[in-house]
Amino acid sequence: QVQLVESGGGLVQAGGSLRLSCAASGSISSPNTMGWFRQAPGKRRELVARVTISGSTEYTNSVKGRFTISRDNAKNTVDLQIYSLKPEDTAVYYCKLEIARYFGTSDYWGQGTQVTVSS
Repeated sequence: QVQLVESGGGLVQAGGSLRLSCAASGSISSPNTMGWFRQAPGKRRELVARVTISGSTEYTNSVKGRFTISRDNAKNTVDLQIYSLKPEDTAVYYCKLEIARYFGTSDYWGQGTQVTVSS
């Protein structure tokens, strides 16, 4: 069983910064990808950023230059450093772990952490 636990959300003023952290535990095999998604009220869950076990990163266009994803493979953790927060960044942020299997991927989600940006 794999579990993901996020932390670091909160209420921040526009222009501020936050650091989200996610720790994965359980039976975690490689290769795998860790990432962050977010879901704003009334909107679909969307990819924010992801990083492979080899360190390759991918960001959605709206966060490029403001968000930085990083991971510690030894600790099975992934962080999201957020700068220059905007009100439109307000959402529940979810950590996701994708473990490659012979049939595709096994996907695991954290419970989510709320980020609220006030203008």
